[in-house]
Amino acid sequence: MTKTKRMLWEGTPPAQSTESDFHPYLEPHVLSTAEARGAVLICPGGGYTMRAQHEAEPIAKSYNAAGFHAFVVQYRVAPNRHPAPLLDVTRALRMIRSRAGEWHVDPERIAVCGFSAGGHLTGSIGVHYSLPDVDTGDALDVVSCRPNALILCYAVLSAGCRRHVGSFVNLLGPDADPDLVELMSLENQVTEDTPPAFLWHTADDPAVPVANSLLFAGAMAEHGVPFELHVYPQGAHGLGLAPADPHIATWMGLSIDWLRGMGW
Repeated sequence: MTKTKRMLWEGTPPAQSTESDFHPYLEPHVLSTAEARGAVLICPGGGYTMRAQHEAEPIAKSYNAAGFHAFVVQYRVAPNRHPAPLLDVTRALRMIRSRAGEWHVDPERIAVCGFSAGGHLTGSIGVHYSLPDVDTGDALDVVSCRPNALILCYAVLSAGCRRHVGSFVNLLGPDADPDLVELMSLENQVTEDTPPAFLWHTADDPAVPVANSLLFAGAMAEHGVPFELHVYPQGAHGLGLAPADPHIATWMGLSIDWLRGMGW
């Protein structure tokens, strides 16, 4: 299995904060196979201030066990602001797609899976995959960064009245332009071209209200985009694989069944 990390950018990344020296990178968890398989790109959560490791490699290993390649993107967080994280995840997806032959990835079956604020980043690439405009002068610039599917786990999605305040302060700053806040309130950005999505949340999530997933799913329904939504009646925020709760832990198997149901 390939696990050597790959730096996303040569030199200083675009939109880099002068207060940060973190360089984002991709961690491949590539299966040893000659057959082209689907892949899942994973965005750990952490309120855009960190990247929770229980939402990184353990998730990758679970998708590996199901026969999918997996990748973890270690993207930039505060003090870096938008569009830095979005540039990182789009770059990661382009890198995977450009190396599809080398890594035996089916370039038309690449999902992005995100948790909490990483779910916001996942939703962002789902609705704003054509938004980042950066010219690095290399071949990756012209590779499509549209995901083929989204997996949204207790995701921060709305910048409205049910928002997770800390995530948006870290991403946009404390005095963000209202137009930018609206742009990053993702339930308002869904179109018929948004990729299909699998969403799960707990009804009493104390940090990110379940309304985030409900609003996004409602927008997908309005635009005729396929989705599957699971709301578990009780459970804390940030559960990852939920090893202590067998009922909530079913989400992983359900997401795998959902991918397979789409021909993966």
